[in-house]
Amino acid sequence: MPSSQKSVPPSIFLLFLGVLVLPSSRWTIHPRPAGALQIQHTFTSTNETNNFVVDGDSQRVYLATVNALYQLNSTTLTKEVERRTGPVDDNPLCHAPQLPQAPCEHPKTSTDNHNKLLVFDRDQGVLVTCGSVYQGFCELLRMDNVSQVAVEFPPRAAKTVFPSMLNIAANHPNASTVGLVFKSHGGNTRLLVGATYTGSGTPYFPQNHSKEDLRFENTPEIAIRSLNTKYLDRLFTYDINPSEDNVFKIKQEDKQKNKLNFVHAFTQKSYSYIALNNDANTGHKESQPNSILARICLDTESPRRTTAEIRKLTESYIQTGLQCGNGNIYKRLLSVYPAEIYSEQKQQQESVLFGVFSKSDKSPQTALCAFRFDDIEEAIRQGRRSCSNVPNTADVQVLDSVIQGSGSVCISKTNIVLQPEQLNCGAAHLQHPLALKRPLRATPIYESQGLSAVAVDNVHDHTIVFLGTSNGRLRKLSLWGNLTLARRPWSLKLPAREPVHHIMTFDPDDRNYLYLMTSHHLLRVRVASCAQYSSCTDCLSAVDAHCGWCTLESRCSIQAECGQSSMPRGWIGIGEGTLQCPSITITPPEISRSADIKDVGILINGSIPDLRGLVECDYGRGLTTRATVHLGSGAALIQTCPLPPRDSYPSIPANRDHITVPVTIKVNGTALVSGSFIIYDCEKTGEINPKTPCSSCLSNGWRCFWDLQRGECVPAKDSAQAALLENSTSCPSVKAQEVAPLASGATQDFTLELLNVETGTELVCEFGKGRYHEASWLPEGQGFVTCSGVTLSTTQQSQRFELNLKRKNQARYIDSPQPISVEVYNCGSGSSDCSQCWGREDQGHLCAWCDNTCRPRDQCQHTHTTCPAPEISKVHPLSGPLEGGTLLTVQGRNLGRRAQDVRVSIGSVPCAVLEEHYSVSQRLVCITGPSEEPMKDVVSILVEENSSGYSVESFTYLEPRVLSMQPTKGPHSGGTHVTITGEHLDAGSNVRVRVNGTQDCRILRRSADTIECTMPAAAQAHADSVSVCVEFDGNSCQSHSLSSNFSYETDPIISSIKPTRSYRSGGRPIMVTGQDFDLVQSVSMEVVEVGRVECLVQSPTLILCHSPRSDQSRKTEARFYLNGVLYVGEWRASPQSELEGGAEEGGEEEEEEEGERQGDDEEELGPHSGVFPMEYVEDPQFYTASKEKVIKHHPGEPLTLIITKGPTDLELTQDEYSVTIGSYPCDISFHNDQLFHCTLNVSLSSSETELPVTVCVGNLKSVIARVQLGSKELAIVISIVCSVLLLFCTVALVVYCTKSRRAERYWQKTLLQMEEMESQIREEIRKGFAELQTDMTDLTKELNRSQGIPFLEYKQFVTRTFFPKMCSDYENSLVQPVYENDPQGPRAVPETHPLLQDWQASNTCRPNMEEGITLFSTLLNNKHFLVTFVHALEQQKDFAVRDRCNLASLLTIALHGKLEYYTSIMKELLVDLIDASASKNPKLMLRRTESVVEKMLTNWMSICMYSYLKERVGEPFFLLLCAIKQQINKGSIDAITGKARYTLNEEWLLRENIEAKPQNVNVSFQGCGMDSLSVRVMNTDTICQVKEKILEAFYKNLPFSQWPHAEDVDLEWFLSGGGSRILQDLDNTSVMEDGRKKLNTVLHYQIPEGAAMAMSMKDKRENTLGRVKDLDTEKYVHLVLPHDELIETKKSHRHSHRKKVLPEIYLTRLLSTKGTLQKFLDDLFQAILTMPQERPPLAVKYFFDFLEEQADKRGISDPDTLHIWKTNSLPLRFWVNILKNPQFVFDIDKTDHMDACLSVIAQAFIDACSISDLQLGKDSPTNKLLYAKEIPEYKKRVQGYYRQIQEMAPLSEQEMNAHLAEESRKYRNEFNTNLALTEIYKYAKRYRNQVVNALDSNPTARRTQLHHKFEQVIALVEDNIYECSSEA
Repeated sequence: MPSSQKSVPPSIFLLFLGVLVLPSSRWTIHPRPAGALQIQHTFTSTNETNNFVVDGDSQRVYLATVNALYQLNSTTLTKEVERRTGPVDDNPLCHAPQLPQAPCEHPKTSTDNHNKLLVFDRDQGVLVTCGSVYQGFCELLRMDNVSQVAVEFPPRAAKTVFPSMLNIAANHPNASTVGLVFKSHGGNTRLLVGATYTGSGTPYFPQNHSKEDLRFENTPEIAIRSLNTKYLDRLFTYDINPSEDNVFKIKQEDKQKNKLNFVHAFTQKSYSYIALNNDANTGHKESQPNSILARICLDTESPRRTTAEIRKLTESYIQTGLQCGNGNIYKRLLSVYPAEIYSEQKQQQESVLFGVFSKSDKSPQTALCAFRFDDIEEAIRQGRRSCSNVPNTADVQVLDSVIQGSGSVCISKTNIVLQPEQLNCGAAHLQHPLALKRPLRATPIYESQGLSAVAVDNVHDHTIVFLGTSNGRLRKLSLWGNLTLARRPWSLKLPAREPVHHIMTFDPDDRNYLYLMTSHHLLRVRVASCAQYSSCTDCLSAVDAHCGWCTLESRCSIQAECGQSSMPRGWIGIGEGTLQCPSITITPPEISRSADIKDVGILINGSIPDLRGLVECDYGRGLTTRATVHLGSGAALIQTCPLPPRDSYPSIPANRDHITVPVTIKVNGTALVSGSFIIYDCEKTGEINPKTPCSSCLSNGWRCFWDLQRGECVPAKDSAQAALLENSTSCPSVKAQEVAPLASGATQDFTLELLNVETGTELVCEFGKGRYHEASWLPEGQGFVTCSGVTLSTTQQSQRFELNLKRKNQARYIDSPQPISVEVYNCGSGSSDCSQCWGREDQGHLCAWCDNTCRPRDQCQHTHTTCPAPEISKVHPLSGPLEGGTLLTVQGRNLGRRAQDVRVSIGSVPCAVLEEHYSVSQRLVCITGPSEEPMKDVVSILVEENSSGYSVESFTYLEPRVLSMQPTKGPHSGGTHVTITGEHLDAGSNVRVRVNGTQDCRILRRSADTIECTMPAAAQAHADSVSVCVEFDGNSCQSHSLSSNFSYETDPIISSIKPTRSYRSGGRPIMVTGQDFDLVQSVSMEVVEVGRVECLVQSPTLILCHSPRSDQSRKTEARFYLNGVLYVGEWRASPQSELEGGAEEGGEEEEEEEGERQGDDEEELGPHSGVFPMEYVEDPQFYTASKEKVIKHHPGEPLTLIITKGPTDLELTQDEYSVTIGSYPCDISFHNDQLFHCTLNVSLSSSETELPVTVCVGNLKSVIARVQLGSKELAIVISIVCSVLLLFCTVALVVYCTKSRRAERYWQKTLLQMEEMESQIREEIRKGFAELQTDMTDLTKELNRSQGIPFLEYKQFVTRTFFPKMCSDYENSLVQPVYENDPQGPRAVPETHPLLQDWQASNTCRPNMEEGITLFSTLLNNKHFLVTFVHALEQQKDFAVRDRCNLASLLTIALHGKLEYYTSIMKELLVDLIDASASKNPKLMLRRTESVVEKMLTNWMSICMYSYLKERVGEPFFLLLCAIKQQINKGSIDAITGKARYTLNEEWLLRENIEAKPQNVNVSFQGCGMDSLSVRVMNTDTICQVKEKILEAFYKNLPFSQWPHAEDVDLEWFLSGGGSRILQDLDNTSVMEDGRKKLNTVLHYQIPEGAAMAMSMKDKRENTLGRVKDLDTEKYVHLVLPHDELIETKKSHRHSHRKKVLPEIYLTRLLSTKGTLQKFLDDLFQAILTMPQERPPLAVKYFFDFLEEQADKRGISDPDTLHIWKTNSLPLRFWVNILKNPQFVFDIDKTDHMDACLSVIAQAFIDACSISDLQLGKDSPTNKLLYAKEIPEYKKRVQGYYRQIQEMAPLSEQEMNAHLAEESRKYRNEFNTNLALTEIYKYAKRYRNQVVNALDSNPTARRTQLHHKFEQVIALVEDNIYECSSEA
């Protein structure tokens, strides 16, 4: 923070700002900022994307993909509507099927529909979507709902339809199409389309065409078409007049020279621009650069010409080349974007065209260029002027290859002056179309690899460019005003690294969001992430024009998100610079702790808005004060900030003399700007500097003074005090001086010079702690004192004593700015020889060698200056290379006094002594010189040229050699332990193993013949083979004898670890799977916060680890060290191809990519991050069967123990257990995961009477019991053999004991069966529920990703509900689907129920047929007629119940458009029914459907409850159905009898223990367009069952009606040894069992785990076997025989190989299935029996109130009666029907087994709605027993549901009628009401006389002459009804 050093006048108040930053709230400085882009929402498409457009008005995005069109919410990208557009049957040689009388002789195949054009017209509300099928046919869809067609084209009544009106877009997936919608001057909407020619001669055209296949020769490259939906006869025509077409079409002979590939079409001013490439290979006079920009005038303004004079397209067409780059030219245009940007030169906005170019079609080198539209327009005007006025111009040419052109060359007309309109748009009398010969050129702004898309925005007069790349990146560039880069690009990684589509667009409502599209994703990207910048300086320094500093909110944000941005200076952008960032200066900046200061002044620097509102000074710790704000005529500014109370300041630490107090200025609670000031304490300055108190006081920077009298540092002057010192030079101090070294024990006087000390002051000298000597003033010198008789001693070689002066009897020191120290030395210490003693002279130590010892010189009488000859005791190393350079260490005695006096040599080779490594007399280091040849000699030392010494050991010059290295390859990440073998490898002092000359292999061990070292990581991402050489003593090692080669291989990859849980004791085997483990020499696993263990490599794909022991249960992570290197996942350095720019930019891009990868690693843990989740749980608990601790055992008998395991989630495998009894291992056999047997077949013998039973799992050794050995019976018999009586007693005892043991063993077996059964039930429920929850979670995700729940459309729901028998018969008729011989797979089967088809009276019927039906409809809309009509028919005895239901449904269809009227009829009929029932037994009303009105009520409920059913109940109901199917499929299912292991229905239970195991097979489906899938099957499954599971896996996202049948596909198994075989249920390998042929299963074929299979559609269905469930049970068998119990009694020997138990024991499986499905059933009942607050079903409330009203009118007060009426009308009449018949709601397969389970569920629902208590016993059916426990709770829910409905606000007739009218409108025209009326008429005809009599007897009907009208109907229709209806 800058601080002002100038004095401020009192009249000027300064602005204060500061912030108290506590340690917990400090900003974190990130080493690398986050990216400037952020993905907000993503929509994922399963199909490849093609196009998208954004409509800002409706806030929708329309996304076109292959075979699908999506309508999305533009903000969240959530799907609103989906429309399927393909695949369709098509042939590129056939005309569109919409063309009348256009048969096609070519076969049609299933063809994917690729969207080619997607544009919209907001005024007409239509979305134009054109596909690649049907010759580029276009549809007009509703913008508010794309599933509906807005305009049917061609219309049915169209008299003439031409192919040109249908063939609009390119009809090939790889051919380009562009287009745009515009308004002409007459208000007509037009469509400009550019499409690549795909006709004959192009690679897009089929090879097998005939001469007459000329459809494409008539399609123009560019055309303007009519898009006015008011004139359908001219829709998509070329829109000029019948004689001329508004097209641009290349002549047929010139097609090869003009291969146009369109990029984008856009408007600018009144022009349309089309960007394209000419991919022609051959040269031609019209050939331009590949990149072309064409312009066409659109006539959008109001020209003077009339409609008849509309300008042709070719008149204004002109094109120019675009050239990006000068020498290094980028030729091909990839993407363009027109933008308005700020021109620094013009100081205003200008239009610029940005484009991305590549060097060629497949080159990754790309660049960004920009072209000014002013330059483009001027070039066009000059070109037209040259063509008209300049003879033989070379600047422009006429395109004579265009059919509609005016000629071949320019014609000079010098006398013509072209008008501005003619210069811009040409004219009919001028030459056209034109092409400029000279391209427009631009210099690349940015060059990189793989650019594919561009979008540009002008943000606060700064140009921001967004670039998409082909490797799935979005980059953001900030440009200066001269269009140069302002900083390196930001980058954002997109999902799946998919290439970015060349079109990107901004949100029309908020340009802070950008839409872009990749191969399978549509993304909404936030263009700025400003919140990452925590300070104003960081925010503005980022040079991101979107980001600025929001001053009053103190954050970096987009301007639109700054709440005060509209205020002046409320938002600071990058244009204002960092100098405008708010900062503060505080006055005074330092405050004494004792000063009485109440306020501080503040000066704000930078830019802030006026301060309005509550302005506070926040000092942290909850301390705030109210700031004083100046409110003058100008801006509102802060003047002062009051300080908090003095006692609230934090205390100053003991070792410091000040604290920094940060402060924050807050406006209305928001921090604005921050600063700080200092609080200091002068007294503490002296305390913390006791040796220099005065100088420290006056030089600390604070306002402190030194009090001489008190010797204290004080904060301010006091008038009562004496003079205070202000300058440190005035301080009393000791002048620094040097003191010579002093011998130990010698007495010395020390004289010191003092400054500013009063003479005579009593002082003492201090030499360290406790050494004091009195100081005396010297009389002869002023300012000098002496310390006399000082004796200092030491036993060390040298010791320093610090000298200080203190005032006598005081603790105050005289300042010593430079401390004075005295060195004391001891000659006898550390001087063991003569040279060492004399060598101390250089240190100032006056020592001498005498009497064979070292003493002070004054103690030696006879000194010897000459020392003995040097002695060498050790030399190291003893060998070195010939080149020298070895650091030779020599140790000994008398090796000289100084390094300069010593000379070393090896024989004649000198060795240079290193002074820095010389130790006097004892040790020296020298560098050996080179030797010409190998030699061996002693080391000699010459000291002072007069004495020498020689070593005993010899030094040898050698020539090391490398012979081999193992291994020769390792992973990129390094860590490989290599062993280098050779000769003399221990030579020299410094050996390095160099890798490629740039890295070192870390040496572990070295000997004469081997070097072991660890390889480093590869220096480059793609390093392959590197050289490894041994460098001796810094000499070159590039010779062949010292080097070898090493190959870096791809790093090993760890895919997964299993299991991921361990018990606390550790030792559990952890299987680590992956690849390339053969490169791993050592591996260890580190479990975070637990420990690290070593692992073993088992194979190239498997590593075995054992978990370490943990002290507690925890969730943690496992990391692995491969060869000692931490495994970090699969991410590696980016390949060079992904780095951008040149050498200058590459490093930055690589850093960027690395940062993104680190971000990815932090976001998720997984197989690619190197971190694997792991969990520790409590150790498993083991018990014996009865949890007994002592087990008695008699020797000689086999011992079997039943051991159970407590509940745990460890999923232990059988191999992990071991059990010992004493030292005897036990044989273990498993029955399930929680129960196993331990059997010991050897005889136990031990000296101990008890042996422990120990269960071992990993490191866990748990003693669960002890086996007590009994005494030997032989000893007992011998002891009593003497007595016969006792002998008999003994025999009796033996018999008794034997029986007891047998009984005990039998009890153990019984207990085993009970334990096994209980464990099986518990385990089945637990595992089943866990597996089902996982499967259903996956299923829910699939529903969200795929098309969702396969709801039937409303019309199918109605027909199936109203006419269940007819729909069932109709579906059964579709045995052979329409895709029977279709190799492409399934096709949707359209439901053609008669009531859904159009009906018209045929020509053979009389003309008055339709009139009669219309009159009959009018009669039915008369309430008196209809009620009389219904009653008349119901009175007839032969009018059966089926007829009544049929009539009710037909009436519902006929009156569906008038539900209000229908409801009134139903109510009137119900009143009659209630009256009839009330007189008898009212509780029986509505129990059955025996009358017309009861069926009408059912239909009414179905109509009114459909929306509620679909929105609220549909999902839990569908999940329940899926759960039932999943659970059934988890066990064995008999294909013939249908019985299954898991079910809810006893009759369908498989009452036998079939051993079945699940396994996975890998299946590919030919023609399905999907990758192979892993499918889970059971080994007991038949081949047909396997096919069904495979079909479900592949088609699970499609409705069931679109699935193939299992009989229509072949399943082929690819054997591991080669070859394949077709799998069938019955073939020549089928076996016979009990006289029946057994169906082939997976186990029969011995298909292994993970087997590879392929499924394909059969060419023709073979009806040899038919459906398996229809096979004769007397001839075929799958798992069990039918009526197995009866057959078994007759043939007891049959099935002897099967394990038989009581069949009833398997009834527990019903409980297992029920427990597994319970959650889903509860969710369903909750959805049905809960009243939603947001949208309650109005019909239920309305009808229940009607029932209560009728009961009140009739005096029925019994609540049970009302409960029964409500139950019969809604739950039993509607919900039970839906529960039993899910096929009414969903497009699914309701199997017989599912139907049986649903019957049980429906029964439970019926019981829940009943008011009577269930009387259940042991003989009650299981269907009722199964849910008996839950029924009371369900009953409470039903009663609560009825109570909620009753408490709802009453519904008026008007509200209900409005609701019914809306329902009628919603589904208008869905049904054929004429056919329904015709069917009703059949009943009227049959009972004609009875109806007429009834009408006659009704006074009202007689008065209105209804019977005459009825007779008139019969007269009109009679004799024709049957013929006409049959034709319908």
